[in-house]
Amino acid sequence: MASAIFLLSLLIFGCSQAEINCTTRRCLAQMLIRKQYLSSPQSENCTLLVDVPLIEYETLSVDMKELHLMSRLQLTIAWVDPELAWNTSVYPFEKLILPVNKVWTPYISIENGQSTMEHDSPDLVVYSNGTVGHTVVIIAVVNCGINLFNYPFAFDVCPVGLKSTPPDECGISIKVDQVRLADSSRGDWETEEVKLGKKRADRNFIDVSLRIRYSNPFITLLLPTILIMVADIVSNAMPLQGGERNSFKVTLVLSFTMFLSILTNVLPGDSKCSPVIRIHFCICQVLMVISMLVSILLTRVSQNGLAFFTCFGKRPAPQNAEDNKENVDAETKGVISIVQQGLSEDSKMLQKMVRIMEAVVTKEKERERHQKLADKLDKIFFWLYLICSSGYVFAMTYVMVQYKCDIDHFIFWNNAT
Repeated sequence: MASAIFLLSLLIFGCSQAEINCTTRRCLAQMLIRKQYLSSPQSENCTLLVDVPLIEYETLSVDMKELHLMSRLQLTIAWVDPELAWNTSVYPFEKLILPVNKVWTPYISIENGQSTMEHDSPDLVVYSNGTVGHTVVIIAVVNCGINLFNYPFAFDVCPVGLKSTPPDECGISIKVDQVRLADSSRGDWETEEVKLGKKRADRNFIDVSLRIRYSNPFITLLLPTILIMVADIVSNAMPLQGGERNSFKVTLVLSFTMFLSILTNVLPGDSKCSPVIRIHFCICQVLMVISMLVSILLTRVSQNGLAFFTCFGKRPAPQNAEDNKENVDAETKGVISIVQQGLSEDSKMLQKMVRIMEAVVTKEKERERHQKLADKLDKIFFWLYLICSSGYVFAMTYVMVQYKCDIDHFIFWNNAT
C-alpha cells in the first residue's frame, strides 16, 4: 500500500514537473492546437471585428461579352481570439505559428459576384494577447455591368463590394484600412486606380478605374471602316461609263459585309449602354449602299438622260391622236416622194447621207448632253457625300470619346434592405 502511494505521488510530481518544464514555443503551440478552437470567437454583441490593414488588388481579365470583371485580392487580416492568448510570464514568447486548419479563420467574400477564398500560407501567426494575423487570397468574378458605350475608348469605374455583417446581426464585420494596386496591365484593359469607398458602416467597396487600350481595337475595328469609306469616296473619281466604278463599289460593299460578319464574335456584348460602334458600322454600311445605288442610277442617266425617270409617268396617247398622226405622216411621205421623183439618183443618195449624218450628230449631241448632266449630278453628289461622311466621322468620334452613359453599379446594394 505504501509503495502504491509512493508511485502515485511520484507520477503526479513528474507530470507536474513536466508541465512546468513545457515552456518552449512548440510546446505552447501544441497546447493551443489541442484546444481545437474551430468555431468563431463569441463576443457579447455576437459580432467579430476583422481588421484588414492592406488589400493588394489585381485585375486578371475583363469579359466584354458577359460583362464580368475577374479580380485577385490579397488581404492581410487580423482578429482577436481571447482563447488563444497566453501568459508571457509563463511562456515568454510574443508570437508563435499555428497550422491554419487547426484554428478558426474568417471567410471573406464578395457582395456583387462569385468568389473563392484561399489561404496564402498553411500557417498563421498568433500573438500573446490573442490577436491572430493571416493572409488570404480572394479570386472574384464581379458582376460589374461595364460601360462599353464608348468602345474602343471605353472607361468605367467598377465597385468590388466586400461582404460584411450588419451591426445588429451575428457574423463578422470588416474594417479596411488601405488598398493598393498590385498590377495594372492585363490584356487590352488597364487598371488606372483603386481606392476605398464606403456606402454605409458595414458596406465597404473598392472602386476600380478601368480604361481600355484603344490601339488594338482601333486598328482592328475602326481603322478598316475608315479606310473602306475613304476608298468609297475616292472611287467617285472613276468614270461613270464602262461600269468599272459600279463593280468597284459593289466589291467594297461586299467586303464590308464580310468584314462585319467576321467581327460578330469580336464586338462587345449588349448592355444598358450598348456599344455605339455597332451603330457606327450600320451607318457606314448604309452610306456605302446609298453611294453604290446613286452610282448605278447616274450610269443610266449618262446613257439615257432623265427619260428613265420620266418614262414611268408618261401615259399612252389616245387612239384618235395616233390615227391622225399616221395620216399626217402618210401625206408628208407622199409629198416628199412626189418631190423626190424629179431629183436625180445622186441627189437622193446625197440627201439620204445628209439625213444619216444629221441623225448621228443629233444623237451624239444628245449623248454629250446626257453625260454632262450625269457628270454634274455626280459632282454634286460627290461633295454632298464627302461633307456628310466627314461630318459623320467627326461627330461619331466626338460621341465615342466624350459622351458618358451612366450605369448604377450599386444596384446590388440599392435593392437590399
